Amino acid sequence: MRDYLIRVLPKKFNFRVFGVFLPETVEEARRRQNLSPIATAALGRALAGVALLSADLKFGKILLQINGGGPLGEILAEADYQGNLRGLVKNPQVHLPPENKKLPVGKAVGNQGYLNVIRDYGLKEIYQSSSNLLSGEIAEDLAYYLTTSEQIPSACALGVLVNTDGSVLTAGGFLIQKLPEAKEEEITYLEKILTELKPITEYLSTGLKIEEVLEKIFKDIEILERRDVRFKCTCSLERVEEALIALGGEELEEMLKEGKPVEVTCEFCKERYLISIEKIKELIEERERRKNV
Repeated sequence: MRDYLIRVLPKKFNFRVFGVFLPETVEEARRRQNLSPIATAALGRALAGVALLSADLKFGKILLQINGGGPLGEILAEADYQGNLRGLVKNPQVHLPPENKKLPVGKAVGNQGYLNVIRDYGLKEIYQSSSNLLSGEIAEDLAYYLTTSEQIPSACALGVLVNTDGSVLTAGGFLIQKLPEAKEEEITYLEKILTELKPITEYLSTGLKIEEVLEKIFKDIEILERRDVRFKCTCSLERVEEALIALGGEELEEMLKEGKPVEVTCEFCKERYLISIEKIKELIEERERRKNV
């Protein structure tokens, strides 16, 4: 089954609901980043979270930035309107022992920091807002951010289940947002059923689809939109060359003096790009040409 993102209408409730299933995406990130189990769990939750935030996008992209002061360091997760996801963990080889048979993601992320959301719609301005971290567990932090910074009362569940060999068994999550029309009894019902709900991975690991988990909550739902998601990086040789031009003339001249090709590795996907001496000369010429235009 392909990874996918859904937008759901609960027929008898006034909520906006989104769900995501993305084990292949998280596994690809784990493999490319060579992530430890706890880094996999943290980045997987962040990728699921940013995918849910991107569910309404018609263009542009969203970047989720988390830094809680824990041993994992900064976590970045990005999603665009086409369902392309990518992400990274600053310290991918952190290992922490399980607590109560669960990976202590909150401890690895930390809660002495912030969650930052950057929305780039391809316009001149980039929209950015943030909130303090509550727990470092990411789902709770994302719901808190949406409720306080964007004034949209929200509930969120995110989960990643890692095999004993470190690979990803399952991953997914959901986001529920209150509409202005929601009545008090609807909110009370939702709060009660969410407290009774098992961790999301317990359902997904049995083969249950994310929409079936949402049916457990709302009973009668309609899927309004379904979109494939996948790990796909936006890096390219052309972007690397543009980045080198942006470094400046002195840096390019220094590379030329060293007399050997320059290797550039993308932080997100670990793709390696080799820039030859001849290409460096061309980049210097291109930079001079642009200066004189």
